[in-house]
Amino acid sequence: MSAQEIANKLWNLCNVLRDDGVTYHQYLNELTYILFLKLSEVKGFGNEIPEEYQWSYFVNEHDNAEAFARYREFLATVSDKTTSQSIKEIYSNASTSLRKPVNFNSLIVAIDKLDWYEEDDRDVMGDIYESLLEKNAGEKKSGAGQYFTPRPLINIMVDLMVPKIGERWTDPAAGTFGFMISADYYLRSKNDNYYDLTEKERQFQVNDAFSGVELVPDAHRLALMNARLHGMESSIYLGDTLTEFGKTLNGFDGVLANPPFGTKQGGERPSRDDFTFPTANKQLNFLQHIYRSLKKDGKARAAVVLPDNVLFEDGDGQKIRLDLMDKCNLHTILRLPTGIFYAAGVKTNVLFFTREKTETNNSQNVWFYDMRTNAPNYGKRTPFTEKAFEDFVLAYTGGIPFDKVEKDYDGLVSDDKRRTIKDERWNCISRAEISAKNYSLDLGLIADNTLTNSDDLGEPIDIAKEALSELQSITEQLNAMIKELN
Repeated sequence: MSAQEIANKLWNLCNVLRDDGVTYHQYLNELTYILFLKLSEVKGFGNEIPEEYQWSYFVNEHDNAEAFARYREFLATVSDKTTSQSIKEIYSNASTSLRKPVNFNSLIVAIDKLDWYEEDDRDVMGDIYESLLEKNAGEKKSGAGQYFTPRPLINIMVDLMVPKIGERWTDPAAGTFGFMISADYYLRSKNDNYYDLTEKERQFQVNDAFSGVELVPDAHRLALMNARLHGMESSIYLGDTLTEFGKTLNGFDGVLANPPFGTKQGGERPSRDDFTFPTANKQLNFLQHIYRSLKKDGKARAAVVLPDNVLFEDGDGQKIRLDLMDKCNLHTILRLPTGIFYAAGVKTNVLFFTREKTETNNSQNVWFYDMRTNAPNYGKRTPFTEKAFEDFVLAYTGGIPFDKVEKDYDGLVSDDKRRTIKDERWNCISRAEISAKNYSLDLGLIADNTLTNSDDLGEPIDIAKEALSELQSITEQLNAMIKELN
């Protein structure tokens, strides 16, 4: 059964609980608790949960009231009764929103009947939960509060970063831990699920290779569960990377991230004294954190999703881009298609860079690839898949085809190889040219055919609808900023 099919079935179960006074948000939390019980059995670590609370007890025939009482007891006491640190964290301060035993039984029966897991998928649970969160956002008629990174983009970023055994990778805005799960999958697929490694190497990969930080408690719980279900005992901290705590997060070989949108609440600066250019813009602060958290060895690397404003914002934005280009080799910027995130109109990019050994003048040429202009409108009719990156991957790797990149690509290639790729979307812009534009990186977009050919403008009613959609998107983003500032 596909992730989308499972998500649809789980969402429909919520309707059963409406008369129990359970909101959609509460239902997602409840699912986290119950699904983990089920999937601990599926994934083979159910014995880490005390026997009296294991899934087998709840699916056997019991009086509904008795089973529900046992479930409530489980939530209240499991953190004290298990030796597993990840299980302790997942069920920390857990409580049920259910009131009727019959509804608890309905969930147990329905979940037990689901056919779980397509084993070749990197992150089925991430897909399931993000589908549910998207439905929840639509039901509330408001934004989800977080923009989850599309799975195809995550996988391509991981493939091009080429994680290696023994390296330490992190995501300072972890969400459901999708980046790190994909990176772990990448390495497992190349190393026979880590059976090729020594015991010491395997323990490092399971326990220490991947980490993350998540600010939102519910998302943190999902991340912990998601990691555990993928055989990862990673450290996923509940906290704020932009506080003093973030200063301890350094010395990494790699970072993969999609930092949250918006400004610090109340417009205040981050509570860290190690940022040269503290600003109220969250993405700019996360960018500073990320390149400062990398090892200064000429090999540590990052791929980070950032909105357009990071590329052109004046003042501290300009200074931070210059600092990035001094300390790192900012070698590639991918201009992503509009609308691939849940909020229509959000324009984003991926910055690829390597932390160098010196502190100045390290970025000499920046390659831009435009996937945005004259691009398909991705949605239900045109699904956004990894295939969409085929031409970009060919350009980025200097000629390695999309379907061979995991096997044949082993790192950054020279500018000379990249110049062999003839693609109007692929352009190299020198540091001198960027400096002449006051270090704006809002560059590399090709000519928009719809603006140069009047025959392609379309019907007036369609133009008006598209303009209205963009205005609504802008209004949503402004309302989100006003909410933060208030």
